Amino acid sequence: MSKKRQNASGGGAPDWLVTFADLMSILVCFFVLIISFSIQDKQKLQVVAGSMREAFGVKETSRRTGIIEIEGIPIRDYIKDISQVPHELDSDFANQRHEKKRKQGPEANTHSVAEAEIDIPRQFATAAASLRQAWQELPEITELSSNIILEETDEGLNILLVDQEGRSMFPEGSRYPYELTRRLLAKMAPVLAKMPNRIRITGHTTTGRVSTNPGYTSWELSSDRANAARQVLAEYGIPQDRFYAVVGKADTEPLFPNDPFLASNRRIGILLMSEAPPLPLGHNP
Repeated sequence: MSKKRQNASGGGAPDWLVTFADLMSILVCFFVLIISFSIQDKQKLQVVAGSMREAFGVKETSRRTGIIEIEGIPIRDYIKDISQVPHELDSDFANQRHEKKRKQGPEANTHSVAEAEIDIPRQFATAAASLRQAWQELPEITELSSNIILEETDEGLNILLVDQEGRSMFPEGSRYPYELTRRLLAKMAPVLAKMPNRIRITGHTTTGRVSTNPGYTSWELSSDRANAARQVLAEYGIPQDRFYAVVGKADTEPLFPNDPFLASNRRIGILLMSEAPPLPLGHNP
C-alpha cells in the first residue's frame, strides 16, 4: 500500500498514462502511413514496381522498342496501346518479317534486284545494332535513353529523337539543338553514311505553342529543326545527295494523339528509307 501511494505522489506519470501515450503514438504513425499510401504518386509507383519486378525476377518478359524500355518507366495508360517490336533479336526480326518474300523471290542470279530488296531488313538490323553501339560511347546515354526510339516501319528504319518533360532536344522556341543533341547526331552520322539508303528528316512540334513572332510559326520552327539535324549529319560525314527530303509537320502528326500537348510530341524523325536500289548500268529488264 505504501509503494502505491509513493508512486502516485511521485513526480512521474502514472503507468496507465504512459501506456496510453504509447498507444496513441502508434495509432498516429499508423494513420500517417495509411494517408501516405493513399496519395501515392502513380508515376513513381510505376517506377518502383518496374524496379521491383526486375530485382526479384517476377517480370515474365522485357519488351523493348529500340533503345527504350517501355515497362518500368512513368507512362500514361494510353501509351500502352502502342505496338511494340515482338522480336527481341534483330536477326529474328530480319528473318521472320520477310520470310514470305524469300520464298517468292526469283531464283535468278545472286545480283538481282529482288534479292537486294530481301537484304534491306538485314541492313536495318545491322544499322540498328551499330547505332546502339555508337550511342553507348556517350557518357550521358543513361539520361538520353528515354529520348531515343528506334522503330521499323513499312517506310524504313525510323530514328526518333523525342523530347521528355525536363529534357528537350532543342531549347524552347529555338531552331538550334543543344550540344548534347549535336553529339547524339554526330554519333549517328558515320553509321548512316555506310548505308546506301536515302534519308528523310521530319520535324514535329506540340499543340498550343505560343510564338512571340507571328511570322515564325510552328511550321517554320519544325522545318528549321529538321534542317538543323540535316546540317549536323552532313557535317559529320553524310553526303548531301543522300538526303531525300527535309520536312516540317508542325503539330499535325502528334506521336500521342490522345494528348497533343505532351512534350513527347516534339521530335525529330530521321527515316532510313526502305526502297529498291537503282538498277545497275546496262541492265535490261
